[in-house]
Amino acid sequence: MLLILAIILLIFLPSPWGLVVCVALVIGFIGEVIFWQGKVRDRRATVGSQTLVGRTGEVVSDCAPTGQVRIGGEIWAARCASGAAAGQPVRVVSVDELTLVVEPE
Repeated sequence: MLLILAIILLIFLPSPWGLVVCVALVIGFIGEVIFWQGKVRDRRATVGSQTLVGRTGEVVSDCAPTGQVRIGGEIWAARCASGAAAGQPVRVVSVDELTLVVEPE
């Protein structure tokens, strides 16, 4: 955004001021890039089925002992040793490949 603004102001401002503002905005742009690169460099993305452990969801189809649950708008295959009826809230205990191991709340 700063880079685009610098180019536009270079075109429309009078001769010495256009160049001064353009250089200042380009330096600001470079500083912003360096700042954000330092902020996000060491952060790891948390993705995958392991991030579901501990979350709660709702049973879509009866888990007796296998069925389906909805967690965060997604439907997952699930296994519940004690069984759970459709509409019942469950908590994810662990993940076995792509099958969630759940227990009733």
